[in-house]
Amino acid sequence: MGWERKHLNRRAAAVAIAVVVIGGGTLLSACGGGDEAKADAVTEKDFDAGNFSNSTTIDNKWFPLAPGTEFVMEGRSNRGEGRLPHRVVTTVTDLTKKIDGVPTVVLWDRDINAGKLLEAELAFHAQDDDGNVWNFGEYPEQYDEQGRLEGAPDTWISGLDGARAGILMRGDPRPGTPRYHQGLAPKIGFADLARVYKQGVRNCVPLGCYENVLLTDETNPTEPDDGHQIKYYASGVGTIRAEPRGGKEKEVLVLIAVRHLDGRALARVRREALKLDRRAYRSKKRLWTQTPPAKPVGE
Repeated sequence: MGWERKHLNRRAAAVAIAVVVIGGGTLLSACGGGDEAKADAVTEKDFDAGNFSNSTTIDNKWFPLAPGTEFVMEGRSNRGEGRLPHRVVTTVTDLTKKIDGVPTVVLWDRDINAGKLLEAELAFHAQDDDGNVWNFGEYPEQYDEQGRLEGAPDTWISGLDGARAGILMRGDPRPGTPRYHQGLAPKIGFADLARVYKQGVRNCVPLGCYENVLLTDETNPTEPDDGHQIKYYASGVGTIRAEPRGGKEKEVLVLIAVRHLDGRALARVRREALKLDRRAYRSKKRLWTQTPPAKPVGE
């Protein structure tokens, strides 16, 4: 999901008590997440544009992204005015954009705090032939209290300005395997790391209770306190919970809804996402003019 790969030093690290009271997760079993690698596992160093023969079909069981699917995460966060309701809505569009030689799926992500849109983002994901889901870049617009565009300073695109694609979810995630970068963008200081932490966990969110949940441990090396987060993934669903390990805002985001949009709703999403893509050619001209426009699947 788009919100998945927020820079942890920006928003995604912001993870307080959820709006809805949730049952605490109980560990059914836990595979050790020791430092020793049990086996070789893919990392960002294994990127090969030739290994993406069907890149826009993202059916990884821990991170499925079918066009028209909308995920709603909710919580409360403290951003200087007390703990206010916070919602992240991520929609998988039916758009693709070719980045670093690979057609990617375009996600439209909205960050709403106390009813106000603070950020809207395009994120670009693709799946390789081994089932690994990759992150190819982000265009996050930020808005002031009146909804006016303030800029998109944390934009990055794989293959440009020294940025490189990273792993969002392995095709075969196992505890004990090496850490991996979720993307690398030195010009904006983005180098988030993740590791598979545990598997076999039971966890409940407002949408339901899930068995055999997978946990990843994510950190931002430049801000190890504010940039430390645990993510929970349910098979066939994706992210169901994100919670902090330190930081100031201490927000816990939980999945409250998964929607499947009809044709009319998906068309509205497509129009809004294309607006952001077009605006990026003005606001981030130097980077964006090196990429082709986003387009509907099949065009």
